[in-house]
Amino acid sequence: MKITIKEVLTKQDKSVYWLMKETGISKKALYDLVNNKTDGVSFLNLEKICKALNCTPNDIMDISI
Repeated sequence: MKITIKEVLTKQDKSVYWLMKETGISKKALYDLVNNKTDGVSFLNLEKICKALNCTPNDIMDISI
C-alpha cells in the first residue's frame, strides 16, 4: 500500500502543516504518512484526513495487489 497524501495536497495547493492544523494529527505522524514511513493508519486519522481534504480513502491510498 502506498499513501498518496502528498499528491493530493499538491493538487489542492495545501501543505502538511495545513493538514496538521485542520486534523489535529501530530506533525511526526503526518510526515511519516506522507513519506510512506509507516505500516498503517488508524481509521480515526484516515477519517480526519479525508474530511479535511474532502476526499475518499481511495484518493489518498494506492493499494496494489
